[in-house]
Amino acid sequence: MGKAEQAPARLEGLAARLLPWFETHARALPWRADREPYHVWLSEIMLQQTRVEAVRGYYARFLAALPDIPALAAAEEGQLHKLWEGLGYYSRVRNLHRAAVEIMERHGGVFPSDYAAIRALPGVGDYTAGAVASICFEQPTPAVDGNVLRVMSRLTGDRRCVDEAATRRAWRETLAALYPPGRCGDFTQALMELGATVCLPNGAPDCADCPLAGGCASAGGGWRELPVRAKKRARRRETLTVFLLRCGERWALRRRPERGLLAGLWEWPNVPGALNAQAALDQAAAWGTAPCALERERQMEHIFTHVEWEMRGMYIRCRETPDSFTWVTGEELERDCALPTAFRKFWDAETGEGG
Repeated sequence: MGKAEQAPARLEGLAARLLPWFETHARALPWRADREPYHVWLSEIMLQQTRVEAVRGYYARFLAALPDIPALAAAEEGQLHKLWEGLGYYSRVRNLHRAAVEIMERHGGVFPSDYAAIRALPGVGDYTAGAVASICFEQPTPAVDGNVLRVMSRLTGDRRCVDEAATRRAWRETLAALYPPGRCGDFTQALMELGATVCLPNGAPDCADCPLAGGCASAGGGWRELPVRAKKRARRRETLTVFLLRCGERWALRRRPERGLLAGLWEWPNVPGALNAQAALDQAAAWGTAPCALERERQMEHIFTHVEWEMRGMYIRCRETPDSFTWVTGEELERDCALPTAFRKFWDAETGEGG
């Protein structure tokens, strides 16, 4: 740890300084209304790489449809994808379902209370297991995410790279020894809250309102250099031609492959590359749709974690509905078909919902 000789002193009384602040400043979030493991687990999965404000509505809708673990375990894939539509990282909801089935089969429908058993559930890593075990079961199991790593790096002047597993593991061990008996869940949430609302990731931290400012190694501007992050790899760029094929009131959809990006989700038919108008009509004809008019084109782009899509959307009116596609009405699409945001953009532009 950078400035190792000062770090223990800076961590002394951490809980005593942090918990009173949390009691006063904690945001009223729906998943903090109780400590039901299903609720906490669901919220933590939804919040991965997703803003709090974006999650609020999804969380409420998901629980309204699937209020408990048995309901989640019994849900069909189409319903799960529709409830998750637009939230992204769809492997999260598939793992939620797999974990719910496992809880029903191996734990009698009761969410396990042991950290190791929670950690063994599909889609649950060290962070989520630590959050659920501490918040719901009062165990001293840190939930070390980007917010917590940023706070601790700045507080102690730690210059280890926070993207390395060894750094995260070291901080879990250090923080585990600082948990106050009987307040484990509050301590976990207080660390999260400080990173989310005060020791911010983008822009200057609000040091004036930080309960740890008095002993912070980064006071006076040192926060600009911390935490130390690994250099990001440049995203690769891919170009697609996306087809919105309409025959009467029905639109052509197809499933993506079961592996890879957006696995198993619905998509508009598409091909690599940027086709011109005639090439797009030729492709639609090759699919057996008997195209009769290219009605409009739209350019869209979408950024994933490691790839950027540049998409040319071709809205083509057709005379045939080959079985190689699934043909749905707009009402059926809205009700039953979960379109990932990358493809949803073209539909929203068509219906006026995209602004």
